[in-house]
Amino acid sequence: MSELDGILEHIDSDLDQSLARLFDLLKIESISTDPAYKESCAMAAEWLAKDLQSIGFDARVAPTEGHPMVVGHHEGPEGAPHVLFYGHYDVQPVDPIELWENPPFEPSIQTMPNGSKRLVGRGTSDDKGQLMTFVEACRAWKEKTGILPIKVSILFEGEEESGSPSLLPFLEANKEELHADFVLVCDTNMWNHTTPAIATALRGLVGEEITVKAANRDLHSGYYGSAAANPIHILSKILCGLHDGDGRVTLDGFYDAVPEVPEEVLKQWGELGFSEADFLGEIGLSIPAGEKGRATLEQVWSRPTCEISGVVGGYIGEGFKTVIPAEASAKVSFRLTGNQDPDKIRKSFRGYVSSQVPEDCHVEFEDHGGSPAVHLDYEMPELKKASGALKDEWGCETALISMGGSIPIVGDFKEIFGMNSLLIGFALGDDRIHSPNEKYELTSFHKGTRSWARILQALG
Repeated sequence: MSELDGILEHIDSDLDQSLARLFDLLKIESISTDPAYKESCAMAAEWLAKDLQSIGFDARVAPTEGHPMVVGHHEGPEGAPHVLFYGHYDVQPVDPIELWENPPFEPSIQTMPNGSKRLVGRGTSDDKGQLMTFVEACRAWKEKTGILPIKVSILFEGEEESGSPSLLPFLEANKEELHADFVLVCDTNMWNHTTPAIATALRGLVGEEITVKAANRDLHSGYYGSAAANPIHILSKILCGLHDGDGRVTLDGFYDAVPEVPEEVLKQWGELGFSEADFLGEIGLSIPAGEKGRATLEQVWSRPTCEISGVVGGYIGEGFKTVIPAEASAKVSFRLTGNQDPDKIRKSFRGYVSSQVPEDCHVEFEDHGGSPAVHLDYEMPELKKASGALKDEWGCETALISMGGSIPIVGDFKEIFGMNSLLIGFALGDDRIHSPNEKYELTSFHKGTRSWARILQALG
């Protein structure tokens, strides 16, 4: 039996104990956004630090202005790569509580009609179950060999679900301690139940809120109608003008830094078995929107977007009121790809909006943050090694996918440390994260742990 075979066998035989440890962590109500759970967040951090210490990590709870960080370090063989593993121990609120089939912080194993099993409870998938797959893989290596094949540092934060206000200052203040060769991030999905995936790209984000103001008070629409500027009319024109008839964004210079996806990558995406009909049908739609001439996967993975997330103006209460409002507002978000600069996109958007507002009206802007897109080199050696290790565990090629969403921490790692991130997770799209009855497949936890054990060896 090889060294790796022994480690994998140990993971299999220790599964019940691994689940018991995970359930102990899941029982801690670490809801970061609610001040009432501050002590619970501290408890979760302490639990993780002690667990890391039990397998030989030099681990500590590091205080911040908000919830604490957990930082740990474990040496590896001389000359071995040094990785920083990132996850978060905080969870979303559980409301509406009445929709949970079981108490959210009393985790359980549920057997499905097809015989498969899943872990149910808040945090099972996002992100306690995910981060513990890595910890358990390290535990197996230590218990079977006494060492880790690479040098590992760990950063677990407690505010990911509440905007990570303490994270950037903590990274800046601890640059030297947290610097590594590259980062492993576990807060992502598989392609499907049986196909592992590595996310090679994340879209960036720009958030803007605009408020168009006209008269100094709400007006009677019969008395002032047509004569007075209506902010809702102005705002509607602005929003409609953001796209042309082909679904392309009209802002000046918007596509200047957007590359085309290589043909070989598009070909691989086409072989993933993605069903446009199923994707839209699941949400009650059937007709693709967005840029004409672009496949749906290309739209959501590699093309930039402009979406209106909310519009408010005038009387919106019960009944009817004949009023011209004094102001109207909208929230607009942009997903960025390639080398699009968030600041340039914001400037272009504000210039366009300002040009559409009449001289006797004015517009106010509120910045809701921004981050650039992140994408890996497909020839990155670590990417190839991890992809091969996942193939060995799951028995099929690893899907190299992109993600339509944004994970700002990945951009921070790149900007502050110059470190690339491998995004490898074992969640599924139907895990109901942020919703009642969150779950994590038992195979995701078990084979996820085995996968990390293989990846650690491959990287070493």
